[in-house]
This record gives sequence, structure tokens and C-alpha cells, in this order.
Amino acid sequence: MTSRWYVVQTQPHAESKAMGHLIRQGFAAYLPCYLKRRRHARKIETVTAPLFPRYLFVTVDMETQRWRSIHSTFGVSRLVCNGDDPAPVPPAVVAALKAREDAGGFVQLERRPRFAPGECVRIVDGVFADTLGLFEGMADRERVAILLDLLGRKVRVLLDEGAIAAA
Repeated sequence: MTSRWYVVQTQPHAESKAMGHLIRQGFAAYLPCYLKRRRHARKIETVTAPLFPRYLFVTVDMETQRWRSIHSTFGVSRLVCNGDDPAPVPPAVVAALKAREDAGGFVQLERRPRFAPGECVRIVDGVFADTLGLFEGMADRERVAILLDLLGRKVRVLLDEGAIAAA
């Protein structure tokens, strides 16, 4: 088989819809997703989000499949092309994304701290709201360590990563 990976640009927030319609037409599609933490109405929830908003991957055999039908698929804006021909994606790109997936099929992202150690931060949520402190580092995957000046000495406090902002 001579099928290769290509990139499809979807309409806004229509990645799943486009993927479903492409699969119904006989194309194999891949939408890499990750788990995103979202704060809404004073709640923090984990939701599924596309790794590349408005884009997904599709395999097409240019010799046997009618690839131009992708352009008129519900939820699809266009097939990414180089001139008039679809631009192929190296197979290693999709393989690397699939290799980073966990058991649930979500791509695991590398966690890097948003702040450098010693940088001044402001706490935006909780009992220490509007208090300034020094960023010490990541305590674990979701919590950060902050040094607060309380009662004349430095106290290490562990907070949710979303509870701090730049000072």
C-alpha cells in the first residue's frame, strides 16, 4: 500500500466532527489529544483538547482513493497542499506522537516550569491570594513550591500550578 500521512485543516472546534466524517469515507484519521486543566466557574476540571487545534492527520493512498473529496467533507476547511498537490507528512512525525501516548490514548506533554527559581510570583487563588512570594520549583506534576515571607521568616508552601501568576 502506498498510503501516506497528510494534514487536514478543520473548521474551528470541529476536529472530532471532521475526523468522524473522514473515517466514514474510508480514510484513516488521527487526532492527537492531551488532557488539559481548565478553570471555569471556580472549578478546575480536566478536559480533552486537541494537541494541534484545527488540525488532524489523515492517511491517503493517492493512487486508489479520491483525495479531493476531503475538501468537501463536513468539518474540513482544506487539505494542506504544496501548490496543487497535498503536502505529505514524514511518517516519523506521526509515529513520534503515537509513541508519546499513554494507555488512555492521550499524548503526554513535557512539563516545564513557567517561572525560573527565585522569580517573584503572585498567588491568585486560595487563602494566600494577592500575596507575593519567590518561585522555588515544581514540587510534583501539578504543584509548585513557593517561598513566602511569613512572620519574619521564609516558609515553603505547595500550591496548585494554576494558583500563581507573574508578579
